[in-house]
Amino acid sequence: MFFLSIALFAAVGLSAQNEKASAKGPDHVLKIWDNATAPHSNGITTPEISNASGRVENVSEATLSIFKAAPSNATGQAIVICPGGGYARLAMEHEGFQMARWFAENGITAAVLKYRMPKGHCEVPLEDAEQALRIMMGLEAGATGFTADRVGIAGCSAGGHLAAMVSTMGAVRPAFSILFYPVITGEAGKCHKGSFDNLLGIDRTEEQSAYYSLQNRVTAATPPALLLLSDDDRAVPTVSSTSYYDALKAHGIRASMHIYPSGGHGWGMRDGFAYKAQWQQAVLDWLETLK
Repeated sequence: MFFLSIALFAAVGLSAQNEKASAKGPDHVLKIWDNATAPHSNGITTPEISNASGRVENVSEATLSIFKAAPSNATGQAIVICPGGGYARLAMEHEGFQMARWFAENGITAAVLKYRMPKGHCEVPLEDAEQALRIMMGLEAGATGFTADRVGIAGCSAGGHLAAMVSTMGAVRPAFSILFYPVITGEAGKCHKGSFDNLLGIDRTEEQSAYYSLQNRVTAATPPALLLLSDDDRAVPTVSSTSYYDALKAHGIRASMHIYPSGGHGWGMRDGFAYKAQWQQAVLDWLETLK
């Protein structure tokens, strides 16, 4: 029994060490700005709220958490990651930090953007994403030692809308975008209503919805994109991704799309998603073509 206890204790200790190693924190965290110092405010004055699952609400301060690429396989690429959450909250863990660790392990420096919630101020998340790109490109101070010549952007769900928004409307554009089950269109009957309500307000006009339907904003200057989604997504209709892909191809932009048979919405880095290994390989293969 004594030896069994020692063995169990050692196994638990090893498991804890492995868990700690797998949950490596960022190499650098920097504050971008808050409502008092940013170009625009979202009007949120109440404290930020976070829960045990890693979801954060009431975000009024933008930050970047940077995970440096492993030197042994660094590709020279970097990526800004925008977690999803319907423009009401941010899924910082499985669509943020866990994804960033995976990118860094595979040679791509990753910076998780905790962007401010729009609360009807649609310019706010866009200016946060633009500034994050400037910082990671070395055009603004704050990320010395982590910058790259080719900086892309990734986003999940509403974070995918933000990634596509900066790709089509931003004053500074990423080198590429990776969009996971993104919100794209605001067309009635096709949109994720909650995301557009939070971005533009519940009293938005059809003209505003059309303006922020990003398949309408693609031009020849839009960067290449990779889209990944599930066929049975009941939260964000697949037409968001397919319409964006069609618009990219109509303008001669390099694009690739992977539609998995099942998985629903919001899988991110979850092990329960049956096609996790496939999407990860698809991302690495696609990034290799951009070098």
